[in-house]
Amino acid sequence: MTRESNPAEAVQKIALQDVTPNRRRGGDIRVLLSPKTVGSSTGFMGILTLAPGEYVSEHYHPYSEEFLYAVRGTVEARVEDKKLAVGAGEGIMIPKGLRHRVTNTGVDTAVLVFHLCPLAPRPELGHVDTEALPHPDAVGPEVGGR
Repeated sequence: MTRESNPAEAVQKIALQDVTPNRRRGGDIRVLLSPKTVGSSTGFMGILTLAPGEYVSEHYHPYSEEFLYAVRGTVEARVEDKKLAVGAGEGIMIPKGLRHRVTNTGVDTAVLVFHLCPLAPRPELGHVDTEALPHPDAVGPEVGGR
């Protein structure tokens, strides 16, 4: 029986500790489930960890909506000129094309789950930076999910 005839064969598990962090845009960004890691075709999902005071630099996604869910801690999500406090157990959806930045405003490490969909036509089109990166020379996989 092939994967095509048995879709359950395509199910894969990815462990957070097995994913290399991307720190270029700030914090610890790890894409777990993506076209590159599991062959997804519609979007990607990962974990963002921010120490107190850390942030993910401002950017936007021309093709994707971004969903953020706070598992632990408190962050401020600035979407365009609107600021939203997002605490553990809360989530937000950022419509495609809107500039956004996420900052840990709390005293504890913040952990968020993110999901973006649909995918951009090519990875390099999925993310547009609108401010200087905090760690432009950091080595790690590109966040774009592929």
